[in-house]
Amino acid sequence: VDLGAGRTVRGDIAWGGNWFFLIGPDEHRRNLDAAHLNELLDFTSDVRRALDRHGITGRDGGLIDHVELYGEASADGADGKNFVLCPGGEYDRCPCGTGTSAKMACLAADGQLEDGGRWRQEGILGTCFDGSIRLAEQDGQVGVLPRIRGRAWITAESTLRLGDDDPFAHGIQKGAHGPREGA
Repeated sequence: VDLGAGRTVRGDIAWGGNWFFLIGPDEHRRNLDAAHLNELLDFTSDVRRALDRHGITGRDGGLIDHVELYGEASADGADGKNFVLCPGGEYDRCPCGTGTSAKMACLAADGQLEDGGRWRQEGILGTCFDGSIRLAEQDGQVGVLPRIRGRAWITAESTLRLGDDDPFAHGIQKGAHGPREGA
């Protein structure tokens, strides 16, 4: 992906419940530590915008809405560590279940994680998820069935109140300009 200003980055595209662009340490060259959150957010946001700009998508045009940086773990017993940019410019404070699934799919595709294989993923704040995979074939293609275990905490609850007359209650479609005067 051409990021502009002479910067390029290579990565893998994988599905783990969302489309991900995964970038290894030799490409991102970033310290995956919470002390570097602003730098990580800036870099992954640049990557996300570049993916859109260049029309890079998942299968069948699926939007790649997550960017995952991965590298060496710092937690005991972990196999790897990640930082995940989520839609809206937020980051996942946990190891990201869908991101861990996408990482395991890449490992399986590269022959580094076999059927029944396990992977322990550390997140940016040091918490870990335990994953395992089963390989399954459908329509002549081999896929990964992930299983993720870990602990997460509720951080918020909200209630959306949508007006019956709100033309954008269910989102804004590209090219939509809202109701016209006199319509």
